[in-house]
Order: sequence, then C-alpha cells, then structure tokens
Amino acid sequence: MPNSYSRSERVAEQIRRELAELIRLELKDPRVSLVTITDVEITPDYAHAKVYYTTLASAEQRAVLERGLKHSAGFLRREIGRRVRIHHNPELHFIYDSSVERGSHLSQLIDEAVKSDKR
Repeated sequence: MPNSYSRSERVAEQIRRELAELIRLELKDPRVSLVTITDVEITPDYAHAKVYYTTLASAEQRAVLERGLKHSAGFLRREIGRRVRIHHNPELHFIYDSSVERGSHLSQLIDEAVKSDKR
C-alpha cells in the first residue's frame, strides 16, 4: 500500500517534532518559553519553512517571544540540519498562529448563545 503522505509533508512533520524538542530542551534563550509549534509548511525546494507557533502569553510577551525566536533561528536551523537529512537546510520563518485564540473565543460565544437560549 503506498504511503498517503508526500515526502515534503513527512519532512515538515519531522521538522515540527525536532523544533518542538529543541525549543523545549536545548534553547537557552529566556525570552522563548511555553511555545507550542502547531504546524510547519515547507516549500517544494526545502529552502524555506513557515513555522506556526502559539503561546498563552499576552500580546507584549508575544512580541518578546517573537524576537527571541527570530534571534534563535540560526541555532535552530543548524540543529535541524544535523537532525533531519535533507538536501537544503530551510530558512525558518516564525508566524504566530492565532487559531487557538479564535477557537476559544468562538467556543465562548457559543456557550453564551446556548445560555441565552435556555433563559
């Protein structure tokens, strides 16, 4: 049975797992804490990777966190190159993923609508 995932999807998932582990265990930057890597999208030539992350931090803390991630991108890229064997070491672009916040807000709105219907 052929594999249902393309090679680029498997590589992106491997990069996501490795980044999560690197950030959790090896990154020493105090600005980067409590980060969850939600997704990685990689270009077909493996030159660039969009790394989507989320955190429970406030907006001010997110700005500090983003600067910390951008500052650590070189270290993370080098370590990814050591751990994931691909022909190009992708440049990492960190993008805040607000889908968790939106989902929480929508869930809250639904709960409020249900409560108002019961009255």
